[in-house]
Amino acid sequence: MTELFTIDNAIALATLTALEIVLGIDNIVLLAILSGKLPTEERTKARRLGLTLAMLMRIVMLLGLGWIMRLTDRLFTLLGQGFSGRDLILLLGGLFLIAKATYEIHHRLEEPDPTKQTAGRSRSLKVVVVQIIALDLVFSLDSVITAIGMARHVAVMIAAVIIAVATMMIFAGKVSGFIENHPTLKMLALSFMLLIGVVLVADGLGQHIQKGYIYFAMAFSLVVEILNIRMRGVAARVSS
Repeated sequence: MTELFTIDNAIALATLTALEIVLGIDNIVLLAILSGKLPTEERTKARRLGLTLAMLMRIVMLLGLGWIMRLTDRLFTLLGQGFSGRDLILLLGGLFLIAKATYEIHHRLEEPDPTKQTAGRSRSLKVVVVQIIALDLVFSLDSVITAIGMARHVAVMIAAVIIAVATMMIFAGKVSGFIENHPTLKMLALSFMLLIGVVLVADGLGQHIQKGYIYFAMAFSLVVEILNIRMRGVAARVSS
């Protein structure tokens, strides 16, 4: 046990925790979108439940390293392309995100009436939790594979996951509230969801796209949108 408390493991823990938080950003955004369909009093519960499930799922996967490694074994070949269990999970998760984002964008563009949108929010907590579990499986898989590649001790990986999820729980409410209060940011989040879905489908088909490019594009778009929000606020104060 004492070999875990070394400088190398401390560096691995800090690096992996930071990376897990970055990888969890898309999870927080998707939680904000899914929980936004619930009544206000149930959103916090859904976010906490979603992040707790994500943490537990990642810990279980880390404890079953042999099963995770077998997911990369080829199951079958179709049109010259080999598919593993991981590929199928990424494909299904990506298609779900694309379908979900397309539906939400269509719903907001075609039904601008607030009364209709409010009526559409009468979704049960169970339905949202099922969707959160499905997404957690997809994002946990990538997170765990990254952890396996960066650390040698399971205890270090589990500690990084717990710290990262605890950090995300602290900021999830603020991020979700900020997105909910700004409709243009919510549309940007839906676009982000669509983009992540495309990346997952491409990854499942063997065409890996560096997520760094995606995060940079979304960060740039977010900065531009925040500047637009501030500009609209200044214009409103001047006109009043």
